[in-house]
Amino acid sequence: MISIITFWTDLAGTDEGKEKGATMVEYGIMVALIAIVVLAAVTPLGAAIAALFNQITAAI
Repeated sequence: MISIITFWTDLAGTDEGKEKGATMVEYGIMVALIAIVVLAAVTPLGAAIAALFNQITAAI
């Protein structure tokens, strides 16, 4: 009886490890997508801020 319980416990533990690995991959993909969105937003924003500072320096 104890060996059956141990067998089922081992099976449950391996499934949990696979689930954690899949979750980490999903989080990695989300972080990569967020980084792409941030880079896409910062590029035009950086150009606009540079133009604003150039106007301020020209006015001074």
